[in-house]
Amino acid sequence: MNTPELVDSDVEPDFAVVRADDPRCRELEAAGYRRVGESWGARLRLPTPQGLSRPQAAVGRAQAMGFTVLELGPAAAEALHGLETANHPDYPFTPATAHHLRDPAATRALWADGARVFGALDGRLLVGATAMKRAGRLGETEFTSVLAEYRGRGIGQAVKAASILALARDEVVTFGTGGAGLNEASLRANRALGYVIDERWRSYRRH
Repeated sequence: MNTPELVDSDVEPDFAVVRADDPRCRELEAAGYRRVGESWGARLRLPTPQGLSRPQAAVGRAQAMGFTVLELGPAAAEALHGLETANHPDYPFTPATAHHLRDPAATRALWADGARVFGALDGRLLVGATAMKRAGRLGETEFTSVLAEYRGRGIGQAVKAASILALARDEVVTFGTGGAGLNEASLRANRALGYVIDERWRSYRRH
């Protein structure tokens, strides 16, 4: 997860994000900073082809329920923007994981910027999607979004699984993701795919 670290400065900042195991957490709390959020980062590593069994199963479950899970091209930009607009109020907020709603032009630019987008369709309705960007042999999740009435059915897990399977075919072997600590559903979905939390962060704001 691309989470900012606390930067030492001659001027004490009003806001700081530090790893949960950093001794500066105690120093900030002693200095009057208040914890205002927690976040996490996780990694999935695929050392062997057998590492794909979990994502394959996740896609299979969604397909068995009648959903179409596939990679989306730029023609889906309008539908993706509509999905994100509907879901934007539901994104859990922490100062380190604020989700910024893209306008239609920025949504279309996702593909030009190198993102690969995967979605789940109920008939012709886009009900879930994820975007992932590649950096060498690392794939980083940009966001995952599921319509409220379809949550709890494995859709978010399925679209993320589809992205893992596609990038693995292009020799990506490590995948990164992250989110707000209070988003237990996201944590469960990622763990089910084999992600392991390898960092936790605390957000502080000065009183």
